[in-house]
Amino acid sequence: MSEFRTPYLTYDVLDKWDSPSWNDQTRAVVRNRLYEVPPRRFLTRDQWSLLEAIAARLIPQPERDEPVPIAPWIDNMLEQNHSPGFRYADMPPMRAAWQRGLDAIAAETLNRHGKKFEELPPEEQDTILADVQHNRVESRYWDDLPPGGFFLHHLLKEVVAVYYAHPAAWSEIGFGGPASPRGYARLGFDERDPWEAKEYAFEGAPDA
Repeated sequence: MSEFRTPYLTYDVLDKWDSPSWNDQTRAVVRNRLYEVPPRRFLTRDQWSLLEAIAARLIPQPERDEPVPIAPWIDNMLEQNHSPGFRYADMPPMRAAWQRGLDAIAAETLNRHGKKFEELPPEEQDTILADVQHNRVESRYWDDLPPGGFFLHHLLKEVVAVYYAHPAAWSEIGFGGPASPRGYARLGFDERDPWEAKEYAFEGAPDA
């Protein structure tokens, strides 16, 4: 598990809420992300539970009292069939890829351990995911869906995208959020606008 610690110790992007950095439209989008978390509408209960467990291994959040919700927004994307507008030649359509991919991981796990993915210790969960990533799985569960392709182009990509669309993740990396309406002026290397996050060194950090 990563030992990452944010260098933006006192920064909270939500402090920009009533500042010139954000307008009503920006606040509406952020409010939706924070408080309008969608319910399960597309995935089955078992697929949803598995996706939550996988997301917890791809982006562990042990330090958060309330982890950034990831499965709800992926389910919402699938329910709305909101695809990027293309698909890889060796992949089925997005919805089918997600359903078959999650079911294949569940079947692979049950075959190996006689348990659900959610019931395994973290180390064994990580092994399963690494084997999916590198195509070290039973082809009978995957049919014509490439395991590594599903892992990279759907699972990993969307989990990371959803996480970094949340204000808590913005604060963690010092991101100022949408640049509307103020924008950013100092875009050069090692330049920072006055309203952007300031890094603070801590014991053990490279610049401490």
